Order: sequence, then C-alpha cells, then structure tokens
Amino acid sequence: MAVTDRRGVVGLVLAGGRSTRMGGGDKCLLPLGRGTVLSHVTERLRPQVASVVLNANGDPSRFADYGYPVVADGIDCYAGPLAGVLAGLDWAAERGFEHMVTAAADTPFFPSDLVVALEAAAVAGRMPLAMAMTPRDGGGLDRHPTFGWWPVEVRAALRYALAGGVRKVVEFTGPVGCAKAIFHDRSPEPFFNVNTPEDLRTARAMLEAREA
Repeated sequence: MAVTDRRGVVGLVLAGGRSTRMGGGDKCLLPLGRGTVLSHVTERLRPQVASVVLNANGDPSRFADYGYPVVADGIDCYAGPLAGVLAGLDWAAERGFEHMVTAAADTPFFPSDLVVALEAAAVAGRMPLAMAMTPRDGGGLDRHPTFGWWPVEVRAALRYALAGGVRKVVEFTGPVGCAKAIFHDRSPEPFFNVNTPEDLRTARAMLEAREA
C-alpha cells in the first residue's frame, strides 16, 4: 500500500563518507550559494518526508546549526553507506516509522519528487526496495545507489549482510528485490554530486544558472 501522506517516511541524509577526493573533512559543509551543500540537500528533502535525520560519524556538534538528529554508524570499521542505512533504519524503527528514503549529502540538486517516484516504483514493481536511476547516453541506466526506498522491516537482513561482509548497496538490494525508479529529466543532471573542488565549482555554476 502506498504511503501517500509521508507520515510513515523518514529521510536519511548519508554524510558519513571520507571525502578523500576533496582533501578530507565534511565536503557537505562547503559553501554553496547562500548556504552549504548540505543545506541544499536538507531543504530539498525536508518537504518530501515526515522527518530528516543525518548519518555521520565523529563529533555530531559540527551539524548543530542544522537542527537535525545525527546518528553514527553502529559498525566500528568504515563499512560504507550500508552501515549508515542500517543506523537510519534502527533510528526509524525506534520511532515508529515504516519506511525510509536515503539521499547523499553531496548531491544538492536531486529531484523534488524523489520520494514519490521511489515509492511508486516499489509499489508498481511489487518489490520492497527501490533505487534511483537515470538513462545513460547510448542506452542503459546509471544507478544512484545512495538514493533509495527502504522499508524498516529489512533491517534484520541488512544487519546480517553487513556482518557477512557485504559492503556495496547493490550487493544487498539485488537479492532482496529492488525496483528501478527512472528519472528522465537530465537538464541539468539531477544526481550530480560534489566529489572534487572542480565539482564544487560546477555546482556553484549550476546553482547560479538555476537562480538566473
């Protein structure tokens, strides 16, 4: 059944990456327009869900100005985004949420209908999970694994998979069953992410073009 009013959906922003190509630190806190990369992400996600939570490791006080709860990975060694997803699902389950949508903290222009499209794909495909995808030039699809629809009920299976060494999102989602939510609008690229200083300059130019 579709969750049409969003009251059962929490939005998790995955901000636990190491940012090695940006020189370390929290790339999501870098300035972008009148805010930061992260503020653009949360402003796009907040209207689509009932609540927003951030996944990040280390001192949570660096995110205090944003006013959102911060949950750390429950796995000691760096285990990639799946560890953050599990931390978010545990947080959501404790508060009675039924579903969670994930978004990357370094992708400031993702679609404003992300949650609706992900849920619709899962329902239409009769699958528990859904992942954002975009058409690739020349055919095929590009996957965006950090943008997904997750029912809270999969957290036990995810915990087991992580304990068994699974680290890539697609390694987990494939066997469980994952629908394709295809976003056709690519002007500009909705899932453009900021990995390098050059990417940040590009994001600033994209934002200026959007606001012109």
